Amino acid sequence: MPHYNVQISEQALDGKVEARLIAGLTEAVASVFGDWARGAAAVDLFGVPAGRRGIAGRPTDAVAPIVTLHMREGAFHVPEIPDAPARLIGAITDAVVDVFGEPVREQVNVVITGVPAGRTGVGGEVA
Repeated sequence: MPHYNVQISEQALDGKVEARLIAGLTEAVASVFGDWARGAAAVDLFGVPAGRRGIAGRPTDAVAPIVTLHMREGAFHVPEIPDAPARLIGAITDAVVDVFGEPVREQVNVVITGVPAGRTGVGGEVA
């Protein structure tokens, strides 16, 4: 199951962008892996209060999203989907830019984490 954690400036979450961001990130993973990923994608948004984020050693109130996508490691090595990590990074960045505008592109930090088989579970069962 693709699972996003997004850390973003609390000020950027205004009650209007959340649904757009969730939809955009869901579409980003589906654009690489297909429809199955759309139905399985989970997105959690975490607002970082003002003064609690820093870039280059200095506090900032910039949008500066950090997007982490956790998926099973095997998904990144499917022969039918060459360059899956690079494609995901591009699609995720584009999804964030679609919501917050082009100036945020330079601030978008994407981390993709591959989870080994047998290390995830749903409903108390290994998935």
